[in-house]
Amino acid sequence: MQEDGGVSLDILKVDGGVTANDFAMQLQADILGIPVSRPVVAETTALGAAYAAGLACGFWASTEELGQNWQESRRWEPSWDADQREDGYRQWRKAIERSLGWIDS
Repeated sequence: MQEDGGVSLDILKVDGGVTANDFAMQLQADILGIPVSRPVVAETTALGAAYAAGLACGFWASTEELGQNWQESRRWEPSWDADQREDGYRQWRKAIERSLGWIDS
């Protein structure tokens, strides 16, 4: 994201079912070298749709008001040094590469 978007990430806010896996969230923090934050409501895609509907019908006045509803459930801090991070990222890329083409179409 940093390379493609040119934006520096200070924290990664995550959502969805995988956020229930503490190991996966810690691994993200360690490999990326930034904190990973899980919200109280992990299914934010559905919540976003509800927020959009609420904005459209005037239930909420602004996106700023919605932003006040967001609360963090848990945060994982990176624990790896730069060498561990580089090795972990290399191993992750290797796993992704090996998984490509796993299922024949």
